[in-house]
Amino acid sequence: MINIKTREEFIIFLKELLEEYKEHPENWENKNIKDFFEAMIIYSDSVQQYYKNTNQFINADEAQWKVFADIIKGASIYEI
Repeated sequence: MINIKTREEFIIFLKELLEEYKEHPENWENKNIKDFFEAMIIYSDSVQQYYKNTNQFINADEAQWKVFADIIKGASIYEI
């Protein structure tokens, strides 16, 4: 579970995600920018269901650093 509350934490998250990609690209479903953005669009549409399924009381319609991070992380592994 990702717990991002501030812009600074979001930046750290992005840096760590980039390192994860560099060190373990085999863990990423979407390895090119086109596939990644397509997955991010699809995952953005379904992230509220993810929160519901994992009993997280988050409204994905409200802009939050955590929601942004969840969408980006989800897009890295979401199969399109």
